[in-house]
Amino acid sequence: QVQLVESGGGLVQAGGSLRLSCAASGRTESNYRVAWFRQAPGEDREFVASISSSGNSIYYVNYANSVKDRFTISRDNAMNTVYLQMNSLKSEDTAVYYCAAGLHTATMNPTSRAGYGYWGQGTQVTVSS
Repeated sequence: QVQLVESGGGLVQAGGSLRLSCAASGRTESNYRVAWFRQAPGEDREFVASISSSGNSIYYVNYANSVKDRFTISRDNAMNTVYLQMNSLKSEDTAVYYCAAGLHTATMNPTSRAGYGYWGQGTQVTVSS
């Protein structure tokens, strides 16, 4: 079992920045890919970014087109924490942001919710225009 707790959400003006954190506990020694998803009111939960696990300090990342070049995902394995640095925020980034973890496999689709078995409770990000 893996437990995930997000933090760092809040209210920010358009053009501003926030950094979300996802702290993992439990069986974190396994080979997990971690992702961020978000869900706006009345919308489906959508993929934002993901980062692979690594045995050699090389990480593979994926981003949704809507956040590419604005958001950066990173991980600190020593702290069992994954971060999402969000810059140049737009009103359309307003959503509840969820951290998710799933065992890394060669056939895993990193952008699909189906690949992630563990989810946090979410943190609200509100961008005012």
